[in-house]
Amino acid sequence: MRHFLTLKDLSPAELEQLITRAIELKRMQKAGKIYEPLKNKVLAMIFDKSSTRTRVSFEAGMVQFGGGSIFMSPNDTQLGRGEPIEDSARVISSMVDAVMIRTFEHDMVERFAANSSVPVINALTDDYHPCQLLADMQTYVENRGSIKGKTVTWVGDGNNMCHSYINAAQQFGFTLNIATPVGYEPDATIVDSSTATINMFNHVRAAVQSSDLVVTDVWASMGQEEEQKKREHAFADFQVNHDVMAQANSDALFMHCLPAHRGEEVSAELMDDPNSVVWNEAENRLHAQKALLEFLFANR
Repeated sequence: MRHFLTLKDLSPAELEQLITRAIELKRMQKAGKIYEPLKNKVLAMIFDKSSTRTRVSFEAGMVQFGGGSIFMSPNDTQLGRGEPIEDSARVISSMVDAVMIRTFEHDMVERFAANSSVPVINALTDDYHPCQLLADMQTYVENRGSIKGKTVTWVGDGNNMCHSYINAAQQFGFTLNIATPVGYEPDATIVDSSTATINMFNHVRAAVQSSDLVVTDVWASMGQEEEQKKREHAFADFQVNHDVMAQANSDALFMHCLPAHRGEEVSAELMDDPNSVVWNEAENRLHAQKALLEFLFANR
């Protein structure tokens, strides 16, 4: 049985295969082909954090695959009333075929997976967001081909998305430049444990030079709303806009995992630029996660 808690839970070859499969599943869905490999299978979806793209993509994916899903929030379950994670994992996994979790502490998904009898998917924690990286990699391949050997620049907070890009650089074989304000760098242990080429910057323009892909995220993630004003000041010079993109390669793509605060971390104009693939990237959450579900069920 396999879990998907970070990108490192799959080998580089498995990840490449998964991206290829996601593109194929997308083509099948667009052609109207009915394909239901998960008939009568059930995905439990545990949400401690709210979501648009994660919930819609996993629910739609399960329906398209012939299965179903159960939405679970802390208000609706004993998880929100202090039941040990280990106990909940044993019970929930005895009744469903896979579990997706979107929560705060990464330790929670690790403890759940350790006590689960079915595959567990990390749909976001404070440390990692691996499902989004599957969609991002699919989007790059669709638009530009292999990302291996390319240069990617992360601009903004050293958050869970940044951490997953560090993992992706190792697993997919690209160079990663990280531009953050002083004091907002990614977790040093995650950086140090990577075998990828990672370059750290505290300014943007030098970081994006000769980049093939530029990625950003909101300055204040969920749970950091009280820091919004402080972060607006710290990140004032870290907006990705047309001037920043002009420092990258002429065909460089722009990505954002959404939701975006137009006029803050990204200019409103760039969101709809021809080299911005944010809408394709968002849709690909559906197709990449369908490929992931198919993979995990096939490897039970």
